[in-house]
Amino acid sequence: MPATFTRHQVEIEKRDTGYGGKPPVDRRPTGGGGGDDNWDSHSSRHSGPRELLIRYRLAVLSGLAGDFVFFAVLVSAFFVRPTAGHIDAGANFISDWHPIAIPPILWINTAILLISSLTIEVARRQLFHEIDVMEEWLGLGRPAVKRAAPWLLATILLGGLFLTGQWIAWQQLASQGLFFATNPNSHFFYLVTGAHAFHLFLGLFALIFALVAIFRLKKVELRQIALDCTTWFWHAMTLFWIFLFVLLVCYQ
Repeated sequence: MPATFTRHQVEIEKRDTGYGGKPPVDRRPTGGGGGDDNWDSHSSRHSGPRELLIRYRLAVLSGLAGDFVFFAVLVSAFFVRPTAGHIDAGANFISDWHPIAIPPILWINTAILLISSLTIEVARRQLFHEIDVMEEWLGLGRPAVKRAAPWLLATILLGGLFLTGQWIAWQQLASQGLFFATNPNSHFFYLVTGAHAFHLFLGLFALIFALVAIFRLKKVELRQIALDCTTWFWHAMTLFWIFLFVLLVCYQ
């Protein structure tokens, strides 16, 4: 007697999410871009991984918007401050702004940060590689994690090198007698580079957390969210630094 399938059985197959070691029935994206397909189940009561990823991305972008305003205020002060000064006894206007030479190591630091932005993007794309995610759903291990981890570790090392280079730049300026309160120009240099270094220091902790998360978290989507949000933050810090570095080189 030929096998028959009821509508109820077909609906069950279509609703199979693929969790618990079983692969999904239909081809589903990993949230890394491309297509308008949705990760979540067909129930309107629960949001799926795609919506969760977008929610976390929006949270990161909201925080970065605050950082953008902060750096914009610093840059605005940078353009206003050089016009300030004082009048000497001879009624001559004396500018308080004394240009300083940019430490050459900042060029190396910029290259290091650009490379680190590339390595973390490679790590993110490895973790969102759909074939590897399918293999994990099939219970064939975590190939995506094994491929992403070396790139993420390289990013952590490069981030540490960048911060070390910034410290060396500050030491070089200090050896020339240029400290935070020496003049308005050195004050601005220490302020913007220190603020950026602090943000990158937080990003370094986020990278370490993401590295631990991709090994410790069991759900694929949670590991992807941890690395994806960290990647976007790191890219933003790279863009901020490029803008600040160009500003320092052209107007110091």
